[in-house]
Amino acid sequence: MKATSLKPDAYAANCPTRQILDRVGDKWAVLILLLLLRGEPMRFNQLRRAIEGISQKMLSQVLKSLERDGLLRRRAIATVPVTVEYSITPLGSTLAEAVDPLRDWAEQNLKDVLAAQRRYDAQRKALAA
Repeated sequence: MKATSLKPDAYAANCPTRQILDRVGDKWAVLILLLLLRGEPMRFNQLRRAIEGISQKMLSQVLKSLERDGLLRRRAIATVPVTVEYSITPLGSTLAEAVDPLRDWAEQNLKDVLAAQRRYDAQRKALAA
């Protein structure tokens, strides 16, 4: 955001809007928010099992970022050992609802995108030969 400008401008290099767009562009953040949008709080290991391919370290980092951004809530329950649950906040729900159509689009258009990639790769290979 420009020093003299009060209005966010995502095209400006130093605009804080870009930090939010980074979160929207993070597949792990989106998947976590969409899982939590279902309504039930989830524990760390529940999330890790539900999201195939995410490492424990990455899940921990993304959960901290989402909590910092006010998109999810972390609740420690006094048990032995301590139980920690994550739930989506109202702000996180608005983001998850906004990106869910993108997930749906990706699932519905997956075959077309993969076909386009195969055509592109075949054309590039033919040009290189």
